[in-house]
Amino acid sequence: MDDNKPADTLVKPVDTIIKPVDTLVKPVDTIPPIDPNKGKQLNYIALGDSYTIGEAVPRNENFPSQLVKELTAKGLIINPPAIVARTGWTTSELQAGIKDSGFPEHKYDIVTLLIGVNNQYRGESKDVYRKEFKELLQTAINFTKDKKTHVFVISIPDWGVTTFGLQSGRDQQTIAEEIDAFNAINKEETLAAGLSYTDITPASRLALSDRSLVASDGLHPSGKMYMSWAVNVAPEVLKNLK
Repeated sequence: MDDNKPADTLVKPVDTIIKPVDTLVKPVDTIPPIDPNKGKQLNYIALGDSYTIGEAVPRNENFPSQLVKELTAKGLIINPPAIVARTGWTTSELQAGIKDSGFPEHKYDIVTLLIGVNNQYRGESKDVYRKEFKELLQTAINFTKDKKTHVFVISIPDWGVTTFGLQSGRDQQTIAEEIDAFNAINKEETLAAGLSYTDITPASRLALSDRSLVASDGLHPSGKMYMSWAVNVAPEVLKNLK
């Protein structure tokens, strides 16, 4: 061995290369849930009286048509609405009209119900109204294959603030109190049944100072007012159909 040969002083460097921690976080699955209504043609039936059929306005401006327009703009595909309604109908007359219509139950994806102004106008019993309104709620549920979340009830507007109402000889305050009493019944029964309720009555009273909310006959809502109803009901429909 050659003692004069320098020792091998080459020190192998320590492996100091630090492998980076895998900080790549896999993204959370952000794919939205499948919308069960996407691409599906939905059936809608509207039950009521003159406020549903749209007395004194073109058909495309009535409440059901404008609700369909609002929902279509949000991506739903809705067939032209079936309407069971007639000017002057009370709850009992609507019940008879539904039976005579022949529209099948368990077929509809959306049902709206607005009824009671003629019960109030004719001075009919509130107890009878409650009984018949509850029966109509069940009929509405039956139309949706028992899907309660697909039934949407709208309050009765106040006709006392219209030109007709002011000239009717009836006291405006009394009309308002009676409308409120009938609405208290339909709201109570609607919520007790677990259904959606939209209160358009306060907005209807704006017609006292804004005549553009009243149709040309001086009594019924204009297309502008029906549009405001549709704008308020549409979010409830979209939320409940998911």
